[in-house]
Amino acid sequence: MTDFELVTAVDVQLMQGLAQRVTATRPDLIGAGASYGELAWIWGQGSTLYGATWPRRLWFSGAELVAWGWAFLPRQVRRNDGSVKNVTGANLTYQVHPDHTKLIDDVIDWYDGVAAGLERTVCLTDAEEFARKRWAAHGYETDVEALGDDGDWTQLNERDLTDVEQPALPDGFRFRTADEAGPEAVVQAHVDAWAPSAYTAQSYENVRQTAAYRADLHVLVEAPDGTMASSTIMWFDEANKTVEFEPVGTHPGYRRLGLARAMMLHGMHLAQAADATHATVVCLGTPEHSGTKRLYFGLGFRELSRDVPLIKTAG
Repeated sequence: MTDFELVTAVDVQLMQGLAQRVTATRPDLIGAGASYGELAWIWGQGSTLYGATWPRRLWFSGAELVAWGWAFLPRQVRRNDGSVKNVTGANLTYQVHPDHTKLIDDVIDWYDGVAAGLERTVCLTDAEEFARKRWAAHGYETDVEALGDDGDWTQLNERDLTDVEQPALPDGFRFRTADEAGPEAVVQAHVDAWAPSAYTAQSYENVRQTAAYRADLHVLVEAPDGTMASSTIMWFDEANKTVEFEPVGTHPGYRRLGLARAMMLHGMHLAQAADATHATVVCLGTPEHSGTKRLYFGLGFRELSRDVPLIKTAG
């Protein structure tokens, strides 16, 4: 393997800066894992557990970062129900500034080096036509399984923060911020929504320490019995005045009550108060997850771009 430097918190801030510059001109080129908010979320919740399997490479023009690659190598994921998931392949998240597309081949060569001998996957957006040709030239093909009805490709959705309706919660429920709820309840809210989960108190502490995190934009819905029934974090990119909802989850026992809808509307009003004018949210695009897409479309979001998942077999 080559160039095995591990991604750091400082690297993530540099990568977020590139995300902001690309978002300003070509938001359709921002992949699901390369957005301002997603970079902070992925780093925060997984750095302690998986950071030793996260090599990265940075490319600069002068002092300015213009491309990066972040590889996710084989690892064990231990979840709160005692189960263990063995990830045996490699996955790549990357970003190349549209003025430096000649670096795409360098990114691919680096990835093939650090993940040699492994099955390799990567997701582009459907706007990256030149990049798709370069990945194909290096032996990457459409990942048919990822595009299946139970696959895991995602789409990015957006809306302007104009004419945001007022939220309405069922009787007895109320909105809370992360500081009001407290760390234990915040972690439990995430674990309940995403069980089985590897999320821990340390994961949340790392999320809180990312430069992009704001507790006032981390919103929860408290049920009458004190359970934190729904939660979301909004990541505010001040340069582009846009917030990203990631993650959005609801306790299984409190679904179909309109909590996520009310929470996101409430969040959009908080975002407006923070001077945001735009919002995004990512969802799985497969038919199996059509309910989430209906939720977001019902809130006024519309598709901006979608994944093009690619794969290269081991060998």
